[in-house]
Formats: sequence, structure tokens, C-alpha cells
Amino acid sequence: MLLRSKDMKVLVHENFLGGKGTLTNTHFLNNEDACGAGRLFAKSMLTPGSSIGYHKHDGDFEVYYILSGKALVNHNGTEYVLEPGDSILCRNGESHSIENIGDTNLEYIAIILYDKENK
Repeated sequence: MLLRSKDMKVLVHENFLGGKGTLTNTHFLNNEDACGAGRLFAKSMLTPGSSIGYHKHDGDFEVYYILSGKALVNHNGTEYVLEPGDSILCRNGESHSIENIGDTNLEYIAIILYDKENK
């Protein structure tokens, strides 16, 4: 299956999950094509100063892989600075947030998969 960039679903969110500013998700895999594996397969972009609010994962887990920019991630109360090539995993039952602390757009791959063992 081929999905051209012009055909990808792009969603823009303001103040996502209580965060600040603008989040843009470009969905490179649609949920119906994921065979029940997960619910988010996107290239995410946060503009400078924007964030996704602190939230908990129940029944699923999320990984971020940083492509460009500089991120501040709060993972279960511990803060980490992530840069291109870094990744972080938020497991089922854990909580996290992400903020763009750089002066350029923060771009990263975000994937949320269902935790089949804990359903």
C-alpha cells in the first residue's frame, strides 16, 4: 500500500491535552490499516514553546523518536532533554508530556501501540 504525502490526514490541535500552542500530526498510517496494533502513527510537530500536556497511558504505550529540534520530556516526574536521534518510551500505566524548548519546530515520530498483555 502506498500513501502519498498529499493524501495523508493532517490534524492540527490547539492546547492538546492541556498543553500550550499548536501540535500538528501527519498520520503516515491510518488506524484501519494498522490491523488493531495501535491508534497513532504520526509525524508530530510542535511549534516553539508549544507542548502536549502531562497525561497517563492506560491500555497502550507511546514512543517518541526525535527528528529535529529540542524537546523537554517529563516522564513520570523526571525531566529529560531530547535531541535528534533520541527516543523515549512511555509504557502502559506511565505518564508523560513533551514541550518544544528550542527556537525551531520540534518534529518527531509518535507511535501509540496497544498493550495486548494488559488489556
